[in-house]
Amino acid sequence: MRLLYAEDEQQMAEAVRDSLAFQKYVVDWAEDGTTALELAHNEDYDGIILDIMMPGLDGLTVLKTLRTEGNHTPILLLTAKAEIEDRIEGLELGADDYLPKPFAMGELLARVKAMLRRGDHFQPEDLTFGDLILSPSTFMLSSGDASVQLQNREYQVMETLIRNAGIFLSPDTLINHAWGYESYIDANSLRVCLSGLRKRLAAIGSAAEIQSKRSIGYVLRMKAQE
Repeated sequence: MRLLYAEDEQQMAEAVRDSLAFQKYVVDWAEDGTTALELAHNEDYDGIILDIMMPGLDGLTVLKTLRTEGNHTPILLLTAKAEIEDRIEGLELGADDYLPKPFAMGELLARVKAMLRRGDHFQPEDLTFGDLILSPSTFMLSSGDASVQLQNREYQVMETLIRNAGIFLSPDTLINHAWGYESYIDANSLRVCLSGLRKRLAAIGSAAEIQSKRSIGYVLRMKAQE
């Protein structure tokens, strides 16, 4: 899953991003509210984490703007303030949850998981396509009785392909979803990852395959659709 995280404290941001990445989330980081709002307008996220106190636009302004525009992506607010008024205002504006600083990283992860389960972008625990089953909790890709555990980027790419099965996705789209908006990964790294996934599909005997079309991109299809 892909998250937008807006936080102006660099040390805090690095710690949170590392923890979320370890849990297999792809995280785009915005250092201020203006950048966060721009990314939320231009990218598709499963969840958003907003610090209330930020330069440019504050978190409450970003939240209010998104909700006014009809954006229902789940949003978790973070703030150094503990006053009840801040929490009430955020929830009234449409936040899904609220977590005051300082917080334990385990609590943040639990809040994020709970928020995503409740949100409009909630996905079933197992993603399926044809004979394939992809488990977000174990990162196992299965077909029949055979299964294999995917590495981080392999999982992110396969998750994106399954969710968009039958639709050609450009290399940039796959890179953004698997490595993040700010990544500088080139198409060759993506091809290496896709090659590994093709080998894993063959190893578990799946009838699904990753097809490519020059100048267009990649698609996950069943072999019978050829």
